[in-house]
Amino acid sequence: MKTMRLFPLELRRLLQSRLTWLILLLTVLSPVLGLVLYKPATSTTMLSMYLANPAIAGGVAGAILFGLLTIFELDRARRSRVDILTDAVVSPLTTALTRLLALLTAAVLTAGLTMLVWLPISAGLIGAVFTGANYVLAYLLFMGLALPLGILAAAAAYQFTRRADLSIVLFIAFCALSLTVWAADWQLCWLNPCVWALSDDFSNLRVFRSVAWMRFTWLLALAGVWTISYLCIRQYGKGVFGSLARSVRRLYRPVIALALLACSGAAYAAQPFIDHSNPDLTVMSFYEIPYAEGVTFVRRTAQVFPDTDAGTVTGRASYQFRNTSGQEQSISFGINPGYAISNVKANGADIPFTVSDYQEYNEALLEVTIPAEEEVELTMEYSGFPQESMPTMQGGKELSDEYLCLENSALSPRVMNVMPGDAGYPAEIEITLPENMLAIPFGSSEAEVVAEHEDGTRTWRYEHNGAGGILYAGDYIREDIEAGGMTIEFYYGRKHQAVMEAAKAVDAVKEVVDYCTGHYGSLSFGTGETLKLIQSRVAGGGYATTGASLLDEADFTAANLGNTEKGGGAGEVMIHELVHQWWGLGNMFDTSDPTSPWSAEGLTVYTTYRIVKELYGEDYAREHYVDQWQKAVDDYYLNFYVRNPEYLEMLPEQVQLAISNSLSQVRQYNEMPLKIYKAEQLVGGEEAMDQILHGLFNRELDPMYPYLTYQEFLDACHLTEEDLNLG
Repeated sequence: MKTMRLFPLELRRLLQSRLTWLILLLTVLSPVLGLVLYKPATSTTMLSMYLANPAIAGGVAGAILFGLLTIFELDRARRSRVDILTDAVVSPLTTALTRLLALLTAAVLTAGLTMLVWLPISAGLIGAVFTGANYVLAYLLFMGLALPLGILAAAAAYQFTRRADLSIVLFIAFCALSLTVWAADWQLCWLNPCVWALSDDFSNLRVFRSVAWMRFTWLLALAGVWTISYLCIRQYGKGVFGSLARSVRRLYRPVIALALLACSGAAYAAQPFIDHSNPDLTVMSFYEIPYAEGVTFVRRTAQVFPDTDAGTVTGRASYQFRNTSGQEQSISFGINPGYAISNVKANGADIPFTVSDYQEYNEALLEVTIPAEEEVELTMEYSGFPQESMPTMQGGKELSDEYLCLENSALSPRVMNVMPGDAGYPAEIEITLPENMLAIPFGSSEAEVVAEHEDGTRTWRYEHNGAGGILYAGDYIREDIEAGGMTIEFYYGRKHQAVMEAAKAVDAVKEVVDYCTGHYGSLSFGTGETLKLIQSRVAGGGYATTGASLLDEADFTAANLGNTEKGGGAGEVMIHELVHQWWGLGNMFDTSDPTSPWSAEGLTVYTTYRIVKELYGEDYAREHYVDQWQKAVDDYYLNFYVRNPEYLEMLPEQVQLAISNSLSQVRQYNEMPLKIYKAEQLVGGEEAMDQILHGLFNRELDPMYPYLTYQEFLDACHLTEEDLNLG
């Protein structure tokens, strides 16, 4: 009760302090650091650049500022040498609790003010893909909850040491751990949450949930540590241990501290987001499991029921096998580590099964023993929260009413050690989704609606041939485009419609497919009749299979479409990104040498120039491409660090990396296309270069090293590296 009476007085005193208002002002302004200096979210989505980065930077700076304010406030009485008098009037324990509540209240007010100030700024920067929900959750989780963590950590440090200087050292060291040693571990980076990207077009619930889980874990942990430090507050003239011995007489205090720490440990251990797959990606033990003797695959069916509110999946799967061995056989499946398996039956009878603790490539091993019967129908049920294997790139397993991606064992348990039957691995998949979502099998299969339900969901069905499979679903717009002698099914997020229309995406698809098919040949992963181009949630890249190719949403953000190194306008950048279907996906490039200008970008930029030249004329193409390349290359060779590389090595590692990446980008996007342009002149013009590139695109691949190398390009042109010297 006394604490509640003193709280308004302490809060009023705190808010009358000039230092408090300085800290408040600096915290409100701190998100600007995320726009110019500290950018942990590396994706080029608008929400990553203009929401995640400012909010995270604000959280880092704000937590540090409020931590320092906390130490200053707790040390005020001792610094003024009136602590003996104040302790005689009010218990030091009451004072500490009251000041903590006042500081936390000030932090809440600061976070609210920051959100109000930055709301119009963020909305203006983000543009058409801005939503209030993303904004509130980002600032609440990335920034708002960082402030109380900083206060609790700093207060605990001071209450343990009772020295301002030592408390500051301990607090700053604790912050530094999060920013350095722990930065790659999403559960330990309490200050700077691991958020590499936020999606513009689809939901970010999984990222927000994981950050909320991390924040909750650390709130419990630091509250527990603070409670222990609270017991160490000096009173009655006693030292730290004497005070501790007196404080623990009230048993509920240490019990609360231990309960908070125990709950924190339980939350840390029980996190549902990230699996425990072997980090050594060279290990492939699951692929070494011997095939079951005499067992062949007949058919698989699966009914999948995603809960888009909870982010979970429930499913039933049935597998038909032919067992000619006359013996029981062990069948191995890969399952997502977040799923629980139940109700496993063979021909209607319960059978034993085991799930391994060992995980590899986002799969755990499910082993089932089937009976010695010739025809076996194996059924099972599965449910859970699909886990991911890359903690620093969360969101790939996003599951909401706007977007989902279920890959292989996340869709249904994947058979590992059964030989295909005469028809391969035929499968029939049914999935029930909200009515606004389109189901898109990744491949040549087409899904159709087979049932509509009263709860507003629809059941989709499609046929597939494969032990695994990938399914995308989301709030997509579909555009059918006739180009290159086939139908292109172009899927992109509804939120991205305005951006796609402004970039004339449909026209770009047609122009690129017509041009590249005519000059280089058809895509190897096309069926000859249809090709799906699917915009995915930001994932750090794309891939292709027969009948379908993935387009990462980060390639089509407003920021990326304004990248003048890729094209003179949004439509031309769209062309650039689509050309990567030929130079990037259609032909792979080894990027292991960061110092080399040879990459997929050189041929892509050059091809974009050729398409633009055909569309808008030679003068336009020269002005916006060739001349720009030449200017960038001239500036590159005048760069101080290019002429004096020994000085680059003297800089801090992070600065070195930023400069090196910038210089490397110039070489890939400007120097290399200029070299290809020069090669075009040396080999006899555009027609001759087209023949060379056609041959390279359709070359026979070496399965051991399927990359297109710079030397292969030079050999095809009958040129040497010196011939393309731009000096």
